[in-house]
Amino acid sequence: MLDRSESALGIVLRSRFYRSAFLSLLVAGIGLSAATPQLTLFLVRELHTPLPVAGLYYVTNLAAPLAGFLVGRWSDRTQDRLLWFRICSVIGAAGWLAMAGATEVWMPFLISALALSVAGGSMAQLFAACRDELSRHPTRAENRVVATVRMAFTTGWILGPVFGSWFGGVFGLRALLVATAACVFAQMIPLGRQRVERYDAPRAGTPDERRRIDQMAPLLIFTAVCVLAMTGDTIKFGYLPIYMAEQLHVSDAVRGAVIGIQPLLELLLLPVVARLADRFGAIRAMTGGAVLGLAGNLAYALSTSVVGLFVGQALTAGLWACVGALGVSIAQRLYPEGVGTASGIFLSAIPLGSAIGGTIGGIGVAAIGLPHVFFIPACLTALAIVAFTILSTREST
Repeated sequence: MLDRSESALGIVLRSRFYRSAFLSLLVAGIGLSAATPQLTLFLVRELHTPLPVAGLYYVTNLAAPLAGFLVGRWSDRTQDRLLWFRICSVIGAAGWLAMAGATEVWMPFLISALALSVAGGSMAQLFAACRDELSRHPTRAENRVVATVRMAFTTGWILGPVFGSWFGGVFGLRALLVATAACVFAQMIPLGRQRVERYDAPRAGTPDERRRIDQMAPLLIFTAVCVLAMTGDTIKFGYLPIYMAEQLHVSDAVRGAVIGIQPLLELLLLPVVARLADRFGAIRAMTGGAVLGLAGNLAYALSTSVVGLFVGQALTAGLWACVGALGVSIAQRLYPEGVGTASGIFLSAIPLGSAIGGTIGGIGVAAIGLPHVFFIPACLTALAIVAFTILSTREST
């Protein structure tokens, strides 16, 4: 199989599991992206939360790395990889239902920290199952297979916000959260009763706990570097619409177009990034993505018109295409002894980066204002480029 060129789309279409994983991620992506942009509005409008307090909601994402690590470790000790995918899905559905019924300000914060942080493990364990299948049936197109499956989640994030705005406006925000709970639960339906057996690579002896921690160091370093590169995203979603409305005075339609162009371009770039990784190496492709992210943040910071913001969004799409197509695969290769743990740790870096970015954004806007606040994530992304370059050099030697 390794000796012939294969079509990633053909592999996905022929595999019942990959087809099911694609549909599962599409449903989950629609549900989560429908609710996420509306959560601050829900806190303010339904629970009468002060806006500064509502802004702290995303700090609960700091619980995600611990939850991702624990779920991953338990998954690596379970024979059926999809067991923890299903457990996380059920916990997530219950968490969103509880969110819809919240009556006190503190309840969404607790629900997010305890339930929704665990729910994020469902996607991680689905990608761990993909790695098990790829290890069991290796192919030269593995980066493209993962990118093809990942395209479903990105498609969901294109469709979901539109659906969420309409549904929330017609039926109310609490009903929207119930619909999100239904989507999170429904992500299990395409997989039915399928099992994906955990793949255990042949190894000499059983490493002790100290050796396991040492082997995890490259994974943790890579994840930390990715967090540096991703901090600008929360700042962008939180403050770019305000900048466009209050300083550039652009219309609602143009603001929506600026925000919506990134996931669309990311979707188109996912297979391109995967092919580049197959040709030049995944870490080198990630380095290129970080360079695009740096350029995107500089475009935001220096922009005096909406044209510059469109350019920034296009460049940032390149970074997120690299993260989506390659990030989890690189993490799994860095810690092959526990792909469930690797997947959980890496994918929890996204909400961690969101929490850190939100904190930086709040402090930065107060200190240097808009749009100059984007110089801060630009500096952090520059550090990530240096780190990726070092990792790439070590990988090639």
